[in-house]
Amino acid sequence: MGLPITARGYSWTHADRDEPAVGPLDLDIPAGQKVLLLGPSGAGKSTLLHALAGVLPEESGTPNGELLVGDTGPDPHRGETGLVLQDPESQVIFSRVGDDVAFGMENLGLPAETIDSQIRESLAALGLDLRLDHPTAALSGGQKQRLALAGIHAMSPQVIILDEPTANIDADSAGGIRDAVLSVQAANSATMVVVEHRVGLWLDHVDRVIVLGREGLVAEGSPQSVFSDPGLTAALIGCGIWVPTGPNAPAEERAHPTAEAAPGSGTDDEEGEVLLRAESLAVSRPRAKAPAAAGIDLTVRAGQAVGIVGPNGAGKSTTALTLAGLLPEFAGQVTAEPALRGKTRQVRPFAWPSALLAPRIGMVFQEPAHQFLTAEVAAELRLGPHLAGWSRAEVNDRVGQLLDVLGLNDLAGAHPQSLSGGEKRRLSVAAMLAPRPQVLIVDEPTFGQDALTWAGLVELFLDALGRGSAVVAVSHDRAFLDAIGARRVDLGAFSTPASAQAPAGGRGE
Repeated sequence: MGLPITARGYSWTHADRDEPAVGPLDLDIPAGQKVLLLGPSGAGKSTLLHALAGVLPEESGTPNGELLVGDTGPDPHRGETGLVLQDPESQVIFSRVGDDVAFGMENLGLPAETIDSQIRESLAALGLDLRLDHPTAALSGGQKQRLALAGIHAMSPQVIILDEPTANIDADSAGGIRDAVLSVQAANSATMVVVEHRVGLWLDHVDRVIVLGREGLVAEGSPQSVFSDPGLTAALIGCGIWVPTGPNAPAEERAHPTAEAAPGSGTDDEEGEVLLRAESLAVSRPRAKAPAAAGIDLTVRAGQAVGIVGPNGAGKSTTALTLAGLLPEFAGQVTAEPALRGKTRQVRPFAWPSALLAPRIGMVFQEPAHQFLTAEVAAELRLGPHLAGWSRAEVNDRVGQLLDVLGLNDLAGAHPQSLSGGEKRRLSVAAMLAPRPQVLIVDEPTFGQDALTWAGLVELFLDALGRGSAVVAVSHDRAFLDAIGARRVDLGAFSTPASAQAPAGGRGE
């Protein structure tokens, strides 16, 4: 049975900020209610979810007011709440898939035979066809997200807290993931709070919508009452909400079919100078015995965008890292053409020293927090242009432009690690765009964005393309790929099933 959630004047303020990250809020969520929590990037949605799960570190901020789950404050040790974080990398605990799913159940003291049978059932429910001893390090970001959801599925908690649970899931699978979560909720009559920018995915399946703005509560009520009220439409659009109807429709409704290249071919219209070329390319993670994807042929041209698409586990991120010169080819070759490599005689980016690679190919990782190098947002944006030899005036102009376009002006002095997930994503993209590299390779660049910040990112990418840079984007966001005019390279037909890459064995073997 679910637990009620109560907030009375609740707020939480980061140690390095003057204004609260969330609140003050007054909320009453009855036991068993399903809530869709919406709001602009940076409104404190993730902070509130972390507070409900009892995982906000005491040393990193200050709470005020009262927040209750049931009749007591949130406590992660009671096992009442299941939390799926925004960053899939940060929630993997063990080195093997089966152990990771078992962790929550073991903490609850369930019998071993119950745990063993539930592991397989939960993995199947989330579409993870993997051996129990499959290494978690070999999972894609989307597979790690599924793994976290499988752990929640197995625990059957009284309160389910989900932070962008389908953001790293391919669009064709997102509905199945949602349905698996809803089945767990229904089985236990659990209280559920989900943050999701894919509004249309959840709207028909929740009881209530709560909209947070940067100044507090903007709206709450049934989905029908919130989204059919003409008086709220302007406020919702102003908050960057993907309103289900009208000019600001959700990304999944705005997406439309485009002419796509044949799977894996990467053919192009031969306009723009070739910068990077892949021929008979096979890619893999370090020490893997089989490729994640193979048979990839593509060209990357100046002023053009390429979208790398395919289901979770198809090898998209691994391909991006290989094209960026950060992983060696499993087979075949990535070649930098003269327009990119300049006078160096080494044609493989992987063989370049970092001083040669960094100004030519910029890489935005799937986990943005992994690439921050400074203690201040503005300093992070200055770093690339400064190392590229720009003048102080040029650096300052560029930093000011990026802060403005991406809505980060008020956070210029903040520590990058204190930003929200969506703000971290924008900063990571902007930091790589700042020195205007010839090739920019980005992994899920629109993750965690509201409609307004999404548009800001599109503007930056179109500017980069207009200046002659090439963009290679791994993305499940079809509307984003359409907006930047990306031709598609579908890796789905060339991926190697992850379950075939690990030896047989049980969870404890």
